[in-house]
Amino acid sequence: MQYSVLGPTGIRTSKICLGSATFGIAPSSKEAAEVVSAALDAGVNFFDTANVYGNTPIFDRPGHPAASERESAEEILGRALAGRRDDVVLATKSGEQRWDPDAGLSRRYVIGQVEQSLRRLGTDYIDVYYGHFPDSDTPLEETLAVYDDLIRQGKIRYAALSNHPAWQMTEALWIADDHRLVSAPVAAQVMYSLIDRSAEKELAPACTRFGLSIVAYAPLHGGLLADLKVLDREIAGGKRYGGRGFSEEEIAVARELNRLAEEWGLGMQQVSLAWLLSRPAVASVIVGAETASEVLANTAAGDVELTPEQLSVVSALTDEQA
Repeated sequence: MQYSVLGPTGIRTSKICLGSATFGIAPSSKEAAEVVSAALDAGVNFFDTANVYGNTPIFDRPGHPAASERESAEEILGRALAGRRDDVVLATKSGEQRWDPDAGLSRRYVIGQVEQSLRRLGTDYIDVYYGHFPDSDTPLEETLAVYDDLIRQGKIRYAALSNHPAWQMTEALWIADDHRLVSAPVAAQVMYSLIDRSAEKELAPACTRFGLSIVAYAPLHGGLLADLKVLDREIAGGKRYGGRGFSEEEIAVARELNRLAEEWGLGMQQVSLAWLLSRPAVASVIVGAETASEVLANTAAGDVELTPEQLSVVSALTDEQA
């Protein structure tokens, strides 16, 4: 396993971060413990979750318990990390408003959610705490101030922002400096892959300029950049990838990437993740895994280093879209 320094923190995180969005469904609660154990054995020390993961309707699958009957991903992950908590960098978040109209990044909401996350995770501190989505109803000053208070209380170690545009990340740094906060945001979590390179327009240059790290989610674009077999996967409604399907352009990119990977004697996911990890400011990529064998396949990809020529060829597949 290879490691990166996360922003200005000085802490080293594995370049492969294990996500837990579907814990309790695939993998099941029992299987999740095996997945986490396999990740730890492979050198993963970075784990990502959120207060809404696992037991909200977006993760429903036919044949699995309803959201109201499932444990949260935080509970499952916390239990799986029991006895190893101090060996890992644990990240969680709050502020997702789709399932909770009261959610946001206000002082009242954030403090309440941090307390609940600590209880569910079975820990007394959170290493990286993200604002999950921007909150137009709460001034950024208020959100950063409550993060500052929680850091001083020892309940969180570092603050970060997720799904925030570059201008808000930059504004957050200005606010932190102006108010002499103990810690400005240290990382930006954002959707980023060979197919979705929108982060490169403004966010990545801003993070590079100010020394923040990008933690990329959906790095395999719904599995399309991992294995073309995903095109045969049945999804409710007969559509793929969250119900919207893959475009013909996206499929064409994946087919050409698969051809290149075979030519180089590598797997698609190895090439996809290695390319993404080579991009400026990217410190880690979040991968989901339903089985221990999937964990091993993803962590192995983190050890692949493409040549400059190979990186150039891969980039050219979507340079016009960047």
